[in-house]
Amino acid sequence: MKNFTIESKIFNKKELQNKVNIWRFLGDKIVFTNGCFDILHPGHIAYLEQASKGRRKLIVGLNSDNSVKKLKGDSRPVNPEKDRAFMLAALMSVDAVIVFEEETASEIIEWLKPDIYTKGGDYEAKDLPEYEPVIRNGGLVEILPFVEGYSTTKWIEKLK
Repeated sequence: MKNFTIESKIFNKKELQNKVNIWRFLGDKIVFTNGCFDILHPGHIAYLEQASKGRRKLIVGLNSDNSVKKLKGDSRPVNPEKDRAFMLAALMSVDAVIVFEEETASEIIEWLKPDIYTKGGDYEAKDLPEYEPVIRNGGLVEILPFVEGYSTTKWIEKLK
């Protein structure tokens, strides 16, 4: 039996597809979320904990360094994708992490077909670029409550 390591929760596409097939066979719901997770903070932790409740397997799509730069500007990310993936994989609430290059997670959603796509309460479901592929593939979009007082952008401004 392979020893568990944090890295064993970081997958490429083929590995993740195989893992998801097993989870579905066992009756687990597949929950997917995505983001930059540049500086992991309590708001992220609370959100990920809530997303994983119940008989769910939580997969986090992590924006690559290149896609974070496109979305947030040249000064981001603060932490490289390898470190961000490692920190997310270390969380008990996260079952899998996959890094993606695109600016949105729509492409992953097309092949993953999650049962539930979840985002924090600072979003409106129908405004999300991922909304359409989730609904088209029979999934639900779940907006979880926003945890006030936590924002990576605000933390970075404060550090400056």
